[in-house]
Amino acid sequence: MESTPLTTSVPPTALPDDLYFNFPATVTSDDSAAHTITPSIFRELPEPDVHILASGGLRIPAHSGILASISPVLEHVIDRPRKKRTAEKVISILGVPSDAVVSFVRFLYSSRCSAEHLEKHGIHLLALSHVYMVPQLKAMCTKDLAQRLTIESVVDVLQLARLCNAPDLYLKCMKFVADHFKFVEKTEGWKFIQDHDPWLELDILQFIDETESRKQRNRRIRKERKLYLELHEAMECLEHICSEGCTIVGPSNVDPKKEREPCSHYSTCHGLQLLIKHFATCKKRTNSVGCGRCKRMWQLLKLHSSICDHSECCKVPLCRKFKQRSSTSPDENNKRKDDAQWKMLVRKVVSAKAISSLSLTNKKLSDLEEDRMIGHRGIGSFRLQSVRRYRS
Repeated sequence: MESTPLTTSVPPTALPDDLYFNFPATVTSDDSAAHTITPSIFRELPEPDVHILASGGLRIPAHSGILASISPVLEHVIDRPRKKRTAEKVISILGVPSDAVVSFVRFLYSSRCSAEHLEKHGIHLLALSHVYMVPQLKAMCTKDLAQRLTIESVVDVLQLARLCNAPDLYLKCMKFVADHFKFVEKTEGWKFIQDHDPWLELDILQFIDETESRKQRNRRIRKERKLYLELHEAMECLEHICSEGCTIVGPSNVDPKKEREPCSHYSTCHGLQLLIKHFATCKKRTNSVGCGRCKRMWQLLKLHSSICDHSECCKVPLCRKFKQRSSTSPDENNKRKDDAQWKMLVRKVVSAKAISSLSLTNKKLSDLEEDRMIGHRGIGSFRLQSVRRYRS
C-alpha cells in the first residue's frame, strides 16, 4: 500500500452509486456547524478536491477536509507540498482490492461498515485501518475477524494481527491454534510459517506448551483442593461421630437411638464409621506387619489432633495423647523427613476449612438477603391490596 501524491492523469472508472449515500456521515462546514450528508444536501458540498487511486485504475473523488479529519496519515499526505501548484491531488492506495478501498472510503464518510463488507474485505480493511490510523474501523475489523476464525485462515489472521499491532486478535488466534493444532499444522499457512517465519513458529509452540502446562497445573491444584476439602469433611465427620454419633457408630456414653437419620455428609461419614469399626476389631493392628486401613485411621486421628484447638475437652480418641507426644518430643519430630510435609498438609486442611466456612457464610447471607427481599415484596403487595380495597 502506498500513499503518495501523483501528478499523472488516470481515466476515471465507474463507482458504486451508494459510495457516499449509503450511510449518513457528519462533517464540519466553514461556520463550524455539524450537519449530515444525505443525497439531498450532498450537492451543496464543495466539489471533490482530491482523488483516491485504487487498483485497476479506479479513481474515487473525495474531500480532503473529511479525509484529514478522520485519518492523521491522510492529513499528512494531503498537506505534503506538491511539485506543481496546478497538479491534481491524487492519493494512491494500492496493494489491496479496489472494492476494499471503496469500503474504506465509505467508512471514512459514514463511520459505519456493513457485515457483508467486513466478511468480504475484513483482512484488507484491518490493514488499511492500521496504516491510516483509523481506530474505530480497526476495532470493528478485529472483533469481526476474531469471530470468523477458521482452521484455514487462522495463520494468515495471526500474521496480520502481529503486523497490525492487534493484541486481542493475536491472543485469540493463538488460543485457536492451540486448541486445533492437530488440524492447523496440516494447512498451507503453517507450512509457510515453517519455511519463512521460524520465530513466529517458535512463539506459537511456546504458547502451546505454556497453555498445556497451565492446564496441567490447574488440574493438579483442583485435585489437591478436592483432597483437602475431603480431609476437612472427614475431620468434621470424625468429631460428629465421636460427640453425637451417627447411624452405626457413636460414643459409649450416648444411648444409641433406634432410628438415626443420616447426616449431611453421609457418604464420607458412612465410610469413616466402617473404618472405625474395623479399627476397633482388627487383630493386625498390634502386629509388626500392621494393617493399611488401621494406618489410615491412625493418620486421621493424628491429623485431627494437629488441627484441634480444644484437645482438653475433645471427645475424639487419642487427641490429647497426640498433642502431648508432639509437645514433649519436638526435636525428634523435627528430625523426621516427612515433618515438613505433614505441617504443610495440616495448613492446607486448615485453609480448606476456612474457605469452606467462608463460602458457607456467604451462602447463608445470600439466602437471608433473598428471604428479606421476598418479605419486602410480600409486604408491598399486601399494602397495595389494602389501599385498593380501601379505595374501592
